[in-house]
This record gives sequence, structure tokens and C-alpha cells, in this order.
Amino acid sequence: MSVAETLRLRLEAAFEPQALAILDESERHRGHAGHRPGGETHFRIRIVSSAFAGLSRLARQRRVHEVLAAEIAGGIHALSLELRTPEEAASA
Repeated sequence: MSVAETLRLRLEAAFEPQALAILDESERHRGHAGHRPGGETHFRIRIVSSAFAGLSRLARQRRVHEVLAAEIAGGIHALSLELRTPEEAASA
């Protein structure tokens, strides 16, 4: 199973998102720290979930990092996170 597939399964289970996008941006970081041949080191993740309601931006990021702790420890070098509630996504 790819890293992206593992991320999707964990994030879906934890946040029951209305929308989830996982983009592997590893190629954009070729030659930079943390890049490995084959990619799956740098990800942009967008989640729309009511689970983020009432949480600060930092608290949302901490929750995602907790859910993905094993993957981060296992070789993900960078995560770019866009975490919104359905109401925030509708007004964006």
C-alpha cells in the first residue's frame, strides 16, 4: 500500500471528511532535504471536516499530526495542511 493510500485511510477514519485531497508534491522538492527517489516524502493535504469545528488552526494541525504520527516518523518529510470546517470551505 502506498503512503498516500495509508494517509487516506487514517484521515478518513479519524475525521470522516466531507472532502479530502492528498497531493504528493515530492517531485517539486527534488534536490531538497528529505527527498527520496520514488517520492512519497512531501504531501499537501486538504481536509473539510466538521471534526475541526471549535478548534484553532494549531489544534487542528496537532490532531492531524497525532493521527499520522507513524507515517511522519516513517519517512514523511513535509506536510502542508489546509484544514477547514464545511462552513469555512463554503465561504472560501
